[in-house]
Amino acid sequence: MTRSISRRTVLKAAGAVVALPFLEIMRPSRVMAQTATATERSAALHRIAFFYSPNGMHMPAWLPTTVGSDFDLPETLAPLAEFRDKLNVLTGLTLDGARAHGDGPGDHARAVASYLTGAHPRKTDGAGIKNGVSIDQLLVQKTTAGKSRLPSLEIGMEGSAPAGRCDSGYSCVYTSNISWRTESTPVAKEINPAALFDRLFGSQDEREDSVAAERRRLYRKSILDAVRAQAGTLHQNLGSDDRRKLDEYLYSVRDVEKRLASSEKLDQPEIDASDYPRPEGVPREYAEHMNLLFDVMTLAWQTDSTRVMTFMLGNAGSNRSYRDIGIKEGHHDLSHHGNSEEKQNKIKQINLHHTELFAGFIKRLAAVPDGNGSLLDSSLIVFGSGIADGNQHAHDGLPILTVDSGGGLYKTGQHLRFDAETPLTNLYQTIMQQAGMPDTRIGDSNGVFRELMTG
Repeated sequence: MTRSISRRTVLKAAGAVVALPFLEIMRPSRVMAQTATATERSAALHRIAFFYSPNGMHMPAWLPTTVGSDFDLPETLAPLAEFRDKLNVLTGLTLDGARAHGDGPGDHARAVASYLTGAHPRKTDGAGIKNGVSIDQLLVQKTTAGKSRLPSLEIGMEGSAPAGRCDSGYSCVYTSNISWRTESTPVAKEINPAALFDRLFGSQDEREDSVAAERRRLYRKSILDAVRAQAGTLHQNLGSDDRRKLDEYLYSVRDVEKRLASSEKLDQPEIDASDYPRPEGVPREYAEHMNLLFDVMTLAWQTDSTRVMTFMLGNAGSNRSYRDIGIKEGHHDLSHHGNSEEKQNKIKQINLHHTELFAGFIKRLAAVPDGNGSLLDSSLIVFGSGIADGNQHAHDGLPILTVDSGGGLYKTGQHLRFDAETPLTNLYQTIMQQAGMPDTRIGDSNGVFRELMTG
């Protein structure tokens, strides 16, 4: 009889918890030599991530000029060229909930708040917050609950605000959160890579208070040092392929751990006051910050610690400067370009920078074995914005793309152009139907995209 171990097997010692990646020894013996079943394919869809890019896009550099499978990759999407057959570029979609509907200014706040909910947020800067439940949390509540240690991870480059007025009478709660557990309860995001790493590999004892956790962190030399003996014992009982996978995974954990430690020790240089302030423990340099977050996110999926993630590249109206690529002006200020060719070119550079970093995350997923394929093969990633051209605050013709097939549930490698006023939320209704929620609608959704579905 072929031995197997549980998918939930962990290495645990001295307050450290190291979940394991998928190993062949974890596969039940009856399916060791079989391809994925329909149930397994459906479950793969539950590994999903939603990305939000602030301030819209320079659309001429985003939109392909041809539709169908023989579509071109414009400049902003060029960093994803090696994954062209795994992309779906979706154009013509509308986020009606972000429109004013009599509420006046506040397009950035509405675009963020409605991006994953499809709802029109109630205009308030204090009491009476009301939005909608976001698709990520609907998936958590209806399909992935109890299947991973962490129900979901909400991540971003700028912190979530608990209160305050941020955009023309809209609460900062709307501008800084795309994930909503209930219509009045946003899910705050984590921006500190070290804190995110600790959530994955720290103590599972919920009774441990913050003082004890900090003491444990200070005295523990390394998470992997804490579990070294158990890792050695497990290693002896694995086949050659599983040993290789385990070694690669533990190397990745150690590498991220070292980079986090190095980042926290670096002296931060004096900067111009117009730069975005660096929270304690977060790398100042934008690309390093994002790459560390992407590394931890990859580990989260590799260990099946969570199935659902959201990521905000910036909050609504983010006015961060990008001095690392030579742009000193604020992102939001540039987005109101007034048809200035110089400003539009800088917006294009920022968009390209974001796509290059995002492509790095996709490459990470593609490089990690998972079952019969890679992490990327069994995932679905949605990337986009609730604004098209930032100068016009346009909420139609949005820049939206998906990456990979969710374990074979989606057709890929195509540019689909939809009719005007087609709801973005129809994409979410499609995702929910493929996840086993056929009768669930969200926001203003009114149908599914059969062009995307394989069955």
